Amino acid sequence: MDEARPTSGSQAHGMVPLFPPGLQAIYGECRRLYPDQANPLQVTAIVKYWLGGPDPLDYISMYRNVGCPSQDIQEHWHYVSFGLSDLYGDNRVHEFAGAGGPSGFGFELTFRLKREVGETAPPTWPAELMQGLARYVFQSENTFCSGDHVSWHSPLDNSESRIQHMLLTEDPQMQPVHTPFGTVSFLQIVGVCTEELQAAQQWNGQGILELMRGVRVAGGPWLITDMRRGETIFDIDPHLQERVDQGIEAEGSNLSGVSAKCVWDDLSRPPEDEEDSRSICIASQPRRLSDKDTEQIRETLRKGLEFNTKPALPPISGQRQNHDRPQSRKDSLESESSSAIVPHELVRTRQLESVHLKFNQESGTLLPLCLRGRLLHGRHFTFKSINGDTAITFVSTGVEGAFATEEHPYAAHGPWLQILLTEEFVEQMLSEIRDLNTHEESKLPKEYSWPEKKLKISVLPDSVFDNPLQ
Repeated sequence: MDEARPTSGSQAHGMVPLFPPGLQAIYGECRRLYPDQANPLQVTAIVKYWLGGPDPLDYISMYRNVGCPSQDIQEHWHYVSFGLSDLYGDNRVHEFAGAGGPSGFGFELTFRLKREVGETAPPTWPAELMQGLARYVFQSENTFCSGDHVSWHSPLDNSESRIQHMLLTEDPQMQPVHTPFGTVSFLQIVGVCTEELQAAQQWNGQGILELMRGVRVAGGPWLITDMRRGETIFDIDPHLQERVDQGIEAEGSNLSGVSAKCVWDDLSRPPEDEEDSRSICIASQPRRLSDKDTEQIRETLRKGLEFNTKPALPPISGQRQNHDRPQSRKDSLESESSSAIVPHELVRTRQLESVHLKFNQESGTLLPLCLRGRLLHGRHFTFKSINGDTAITFVSTGVEGAFATEEHPYAAHGPWLQILLTEEFVEQMLSEIRDLNTHEESKLPKEYSWPEKKLKISVLPDSVFDNPLQ
């Protein structure tokens, strides 16, 4: 449980008499921006995370920002977290790895919320939102980067607002700080509508953020969230949809995978062949992924965000493309730190003749993105199940390091299935799953079948995945 209280002098962060260097460095950056707000209102975790409390962020400071009238930047509340980085340097939360790398997870979260007329104190709900994101980072050990997006599926302030998801970007004012425990950057949460999240998925988060910077009511240059905003950027300026469409056509999507409700069945052999046929079955316990495979999928996805408290598809995050190398149609399943996939010696790769893929509706609506935005651009896309170790990776013929081949396009490595699709087959599939492009609720189940390719796809109700034994 958190409580909001004003800070006071050297005891501002509950440390008496020492002021931890990591905390001091972040506080110093806040003082640079807000020299007249030495004692901001602060939300504090009553029981610290390192003492067994539920909230990873020790503190969240809340400042009043007057904006910048000359740039038409409106007044707002500015929230800054303390705890994702190493504040103390004594291994109580983060393992101290030296001053040369990132401090803790290497970043803190910020959030800018439009100040409503007559508001004299900042709302405290953003603190719980930031704690929720921090809990994900601590539990998964996945970090955030600028351009990432998180699908929250609920108004951020638990109201009736259309702002139900988030993008992440560099804070426009706060500069990275160097502490004795490493470097800390500041990532700002930006509230977005469902249509803006979908555009970020179809194209990329950075592109949508740049469009939002040009629309004052959608955030403007500093990307200030207005929970009362009732129109998307595409409602405000219909021409922006054309820019997104052009970007998708030219660049494809940089979303390389999602956490999903999905399973796959091997239809190649009769189900009674327990040893080898139905490697993934809804009603059975899936085989475990090896550590090597788990790490490989983590690198492939970069991160598939997972908030088990949310009933819908967990949040989604994109993999940044490597901008230091020339763009080409060749993609790779290599991680940044290893060579191409070499299956674990104890788990043999199996070639399958026929497969059946099953997705819930929200995962199914991402199939056109997977095919058009990724495979037609020579890339790969992974659906990682939130219920166990199941993973389904679609790869194009231009992807290096895959264990699915043109000769054997369906290959399984334990519960990880790879499906290699030719460009011709992708075009055929896109024409036949056109009705999945809509994000509106539709009648389920939906069945798609390509008998000549021995491939079947079903889009099923959530209940099938939530209650696997029914």
